[in-house]
Amino acid sequence: MTSSQRTSLGRGHGAVPDGLPVFDDSPAVANLDPALLDALRRAAADAAADGVVFVVNGGWRSWAYQEQLRRQGIAQHGSEAAAARWVTTPDRSAHVRGQAVDIGPPAARTWLAEHGARYGLCRIYRNEPWHFELRPEAVDHGCPPMYADPSQDPRMR
Repeated sequence: MTSSQRTSLGRGHGAVPDGLPVFDDSPAVANLDPALLDALRRAAADAAADGVVFVVNGGWRSWAYQEQLRRQGIAQHGSEAAAARWVTTPDRSAHVRGQAVDIGPPAARTWLAEHGARYGLCRIYRNEPWHFELRPEAVDHGCPPMYADPSQDPRMR
């Protein structure tokens, strides 16, 4: 997907054309669930002390933007079922609820995969190493097992 396709609805809908700092006030970051945003910012500050910088490549999305991404996914992958491995409907999307964040670059994803549980930040899908959600119980119990992809997540059914 090209940058122009990702941003046709613009930043007000949660589009992130070039990545954003975790302390940005754009809707994609500012509209994240407050607990998720707090955990993300605490993790980012600690990662920075290790020389690792977090970039938000996706966060909160409007209903319309999530639907646009879903339709683009169907076009790209050839069917709704194939696209469901990567993008879900707006009514089921953790991004629309502000409960998911996509992190880059790879060094940041690696750092968060290794240290995220102490902040309650967990990878949810094996096929999306950039996608993290808040699981407060992970602070004490570690992150839960990952789903292969979103199509295997019972919340998406």
